[in-house]
Amino acid sequence: MELATKGQLRWAFLRWAVVTVPLIILLGFASSRVAPAGEHNRWYAELAKPALNPPGWVFPIAWTALYILLGLALAMILNARGARYRGLAIGLFAAQMVANLVWTPLFFGAHQVALAFGLIVVMFVLALITTIVFGRIRKAAAWLMVPYLAWLCFAGSLNFAIMDLNPNAATLVPSSSSAQMTI
Repeated sequence: MELATKGQLRWAFLRWAVVTVPLIILLGFASSRVAPAGEHNRWYAELAKPALNPPGWVFPIAWTALYILLGLALAMILNARGARYRGLAIGLFAAQMVANLVWTPLFFGAHQVALAFGLIVVMFVLALITTIVFGRIRKAAAWLMVPYLAWLCFAGSLNFAIMDLNPNAATLVPSSSSAQMTI
């Protein structure tokens, strides 16, 4: 049995990271293009927002940083060949990532504020379980998930406040995909 050197392990991790980081960023970007998000969304611009709502430029910066951290965490787990919970960790990561990618079209496209809030709760639970399982494989990978968990708490509180301030959010402005005819 031949053991890999630290240098070989580092290069293997970097090869994974070169794939996972851009892939996660690309998936996040694609999700935000399904429906216009943030300040580019007419419906969202009309919503009453809580005082803790940050300026629009904060979101793309925060999400890019978070997606980089998520990609690095995933690369660490993918690089941990032979680890006991590796398959479970990858499956959990994929499940929470799917939930993450569905949230933007659900909130900004379908205007389903309450469902989006429920999805953030599911996303947080999946991300928390993922973080715990990551920690059993690579502690550093779990620590890379912590800012994401914190952001999900913040995003969930924003989503909840918007839901509370806009009880009829779904009907506030017609969706850009709906056909309207004037006679």
